[in-house]
Parts: sequence; C-alpha cells; structure tokens
Amino acid sequence: MDSRQDIPRDRPRRHSFLEDTQGLLTGTTLAGTGLVILTHLGLTTGQTAGLALLLSYATGTSFAVLFFLVNLPFYWLGYRRLGLRFLIKTVICVALISLFSTLFPQLLQFQTVEPVFGVVLFGVMTGAGLLAIFRHGASLGGVGILALYLQEKTGLRAGLTQLLVDVCIFLAAFFVIDVTAVLLSLAGAVIVNLIIAVNHRKDWYVAT
Repeated sequence: MDSRQDIPRDRPRRHSFLEDTQGLLTGTTLAGTGLVILTHLGLTTGQTAGLALLLSYATGTSFAVLFFLVNLPFYWLGYRRLGLRFLIKTVICVALISLFSTLFPQLLQFQTVEPVFGVVLFGVMTGAGLLAIFRHGASLGGVGILALYLQEKTGLRAGLTQLLVDVCIFLAAFFVIDVTAVLLSLAGAVIVNLIIAVNHRKDWYVAT
C-alpha cells in the first residue's frame, strides 16, 4: 500500500530554507523598492514604516534607524504568540528593509515620477512584497505581527486590521506633511491593504 495515502492532503507543508530565503528576499526587495518611490515623492504610509517615516521627516533622523527601533516593542508579542521561527524571520526582514532603505536610493534614482502613478506602483509592489513575506512565515514587524496574530486567532483579515491602525497614523500625518501628500499616501496604503485583504487567506495557502 502507498504510504502517501495516509498523509492528509490538507496538512500544512513547511517551506524549505531555500524557499524561505528566496521568498523573504523577494518580498523585502519589492517592499524596499516601493519605499524608494514613496520617499522620492515625500509621502508616507501606514503601520510602523509610516510611523518611522513621519518621525524621520519631523526630526531628520535616519529612517533605517527609526524603523528598526519602533519595531522593538512588538518582537516579544511575535515570540510569545507566533514562535521563535516567526520572530527570527521578522527581525531579518526588518533589518533588510532598514538596509535597503539606505542602499537602494544609491542604486535607483528617478528624474520624474507622476505622483498618482507612483502611489499605485508603490501600493502594488509593497502589497506583493508583503504577501511574499507573510506567506513565508514573517512580517515587517509592528502592526504586521499584531495583524497576523489576530488573523490566526480570530479570522479577522490581516489587511483590515492594518487599515484601521493606518487611519490613526494618517491622522497624525496631517501635522507633519501637507494635505495633498497625506491623501496620496492614504491612497497608497489602501491599495497595499486591499491587496493583502483579498489575497492573504489562510484557506488559500497553508504552507508555513
């Protein structure tokens, strides 16, 4: 008798190290490139990245440093609720985004970016990048950890949780950047979160 018949077809399959490596590098590269577009336009976004950007605009402190620091309080929740494997991958992804935010502007520069197209491009690239990161058992820290935890425990879509938090961050953005920039930034965040809400579903993808 074929022993494979004894294995449930819906049993989750863990990604290999190579699969995780390429998935997380792909996701952080996409998200990092989206960040280059966003900062070129002088815009912001939601979640901890948005908070770090606002603090960077307001204080002149490096985004890379701020992004790593604002994520620190969330790592304990990630460890307690989602495990050491998730935490390690998330810390690596946060560190890569911090690195890419410094490196990529030296490698990729723009002469002209039409703001609306730039916002759409940022939203699509970042949404796709986050999907890759989520599907390989990691996040970009902060709200992403909380959103994934709530989705695992309650079924509430990760994108919807992030969207609610983003509203609070964008209210604060009115005190740092102008109204037009806030509205464009909000449009980009909506695109990111809609892509995640529609595509990141536990019943569609079970590998971890």
